[in-house]
Amino acid sequence: MQPLSHGFEPGSPPYAAVPAALPVRRQPMRLPALLFLLTCITTFAAGVSGWEAELLGFDDQFGLRVAEHWQRGLLYMAAVMAVLGAHEAGHFIAARLHGIPATLPFFIPVPVLLTGTMGAVIGMEGSRASRRQLFDIALAGPLAGLVVALPVLAVGLLTGEPAKHSPFAMPPLARGILGLVRPDIAADATIAPNALFMAGWVGLLVTGLNMIPISQLDGGHVSYAIFGRRAHWIARSVLIASIAAIVILGRTNWVAMVVIVTLLGTDHPPIRADGRPLGLARTVLGVLSFLIPIVTFMPEPLLLD
Repeated sequence: MQPLSHGFEPGSPPYAAVPAALPVRRQPMRLPALLFLLTCITTFAAGVSGWEAELLGFDDQFGLRVAEHWQRGLLYMAAVMAVLGAHEAGHFIAARLHGIPATLPFFIPVPVLLTGTMGAVIGMEGSRASRRQLFDIALAGPLAGLVVALPVLAVGLLTGEPAKHSPFAMPPLARGILGLVRPDIAADATIAPNALFMAGWVGLLVTGLNMIPISQLDGGHVSYAIFGRRAHWIARSVLIASIAAIVILGRTNWVAMVVIVTLLGTDHPPIRADGRPLGLARTVLGVLSFLIPIVTFMPEPLLLD
């Protein structure tokens, strides 16, 4: 995720955003390093606790859980940080290659969330980017994240224990991978949570949310790069559809995301106009990228009932 310096993103409910006042020309090291360390701790705790809400926390039993499950905690921590790091590295490297100032990634630790994190963001001076530059920077993150998340997820599915039920929903892409790597599992079965499966699952969730074509999510950047101001109508339609789903279908778990996106602004802010068209290759790739949220998005990520 890469919030623009005059606004901000999957960051992505459930992912936080970087304030507009964040300096992007200098590279502050203390805050990114501190957040990275804290996110390592919270994701380690999530893995140790087995991604169970009632266990995640540093209570008097935490030491016992560490002694028993420290390997699972370390593996999950390393895998999920690699997935999120690849996503943000994609944005950062693309921004630097295009000469657009960008910050180091800001990881977001959450000690009370099952996954231990809400993703990561970078700050970027998006107003200095042209359509082509915005497109490249926006799409580089999700693609880089998927390059890491998909193999991690596949290994997690391949090595995991079959289960009749899991509290973590399987998006269409994960269900398809499961069918390929585990033909021995019944179509209505799933895999019990394990470190690599959960890291890949988080990667798909982050990517699916970020590629929704609205506001300053990655998908919003791609949509604006392709369609210009016409992307505003796409974003508004997505927001209206989201509100309708909440009201009609009762998808109340997305209320916070809709509220945050609304407060940040549905429409994408203007960027630098250089007169160059986006080009056929980028346009086709961008349109195809809108399939990403369709195959990775989960209307009900947690099946806790």
